[in-house]
Amino acid sequence: MSRIGFLFPGQGAQHIGMGKQIVEQYPAADALFDQAAEILGYDLKKLCFEGPSSELDSTVYSQPAIFVTSLACLEKLRADSPDIILSCEVAAGLSLGEYTALVFSGAMSFEDGLRVVQQRGQAMQDAADATPSGMASVLMLDLADVEKIRDEAQSAGIVEIANYLCPGNLVLSGENAAIELAVELAEKAGAKVVPLAVAGAFHTEIMKPADDRLMKALSEVPIASPERPVISNVDAQSHSDPDEIKEVLVRQVINPVRWEDSVRGMLDSGVDEFYEIGPGRVLTGLLKRIHRKTRCTAVNDS
Repeated sequence: MSRIGFLFPGQGAQHIGMGKQIVEQYPAADALFDQAAEILGYDLKKLCFEGPSSELDSTVYSQPAIFVTSLACLEKLRADSPDIILSCEVAAGLSLGEYTALVFSGAMSFEDGLRVVQQRGQAMQDAADATPSGMASVLMLDLADVEKIRDEAQSAGIVEIANYLCPGNLVLSGENAAIELAVELAEKAGAKVVPLAVAGAFHTEIMKPADDRLMKALSEVPIASPERPVISNVDAQSHSDPDEIKEVLVRQVINPVRWEDSVRGMLDSGVDEFYEIGPGRVLTGLLKRIHRKTRCTAVNDS
């Protein structure tokens, strides 16, 4: 019998139309969107289903949108295959997705999770607005080469490796001048570089102004021990103590996402089948680069 893990996507997975078919077919998913609209104060369905993309792609809106859509996709799986929900042994989420994983695992309520995610998105947007910055995926280079590029580019400003996603896929994040230099150096080294459509340099010290605001938001919501392990982006470990969970969620904003380590840890523990729950198939693609033969089923309406 397979040992199952759930994966929840992060920012960047959003697209116009996400969740629409699921909402039309599953009343529990529809109810989540209605509940979210009351909490957020705007029509999340309209934003997800119709856009505009300029609004949906902004950090303030994309984070709540992906969070709610992912949990709506979870309702589809719960209705169609409740045995898979019950069989899940561990969960992880990429950056924002860690909040979705915690709600799924019973550490936070949907309402509290959404309120924190809304405040997280606003705090990160404000930090990004204060310092012109960005992110870029560097493909087809190994870690040592990207570390060398990072070190050289730091002569132009702040730049760090923000996401350790899978072999040959690392994300650099930093001030615009440093990112521009890093892109130039990476392309000279033979990399394919993909600028990311994000507001700023997530998972670096540039996000430090968001720390205190996120800590305050988390201090105002109850967090319980998860019903199943949730792997933290910060250290690729699970945490059962509620205070530790809050601590690693705050640290996550300025620390790199150790996604490859997180997935390898789950594989080493015996997980041999995954479900990617939420918009897109980014995590399925990353898993194939980490361990090609491991099965991953996407649960969405794309």
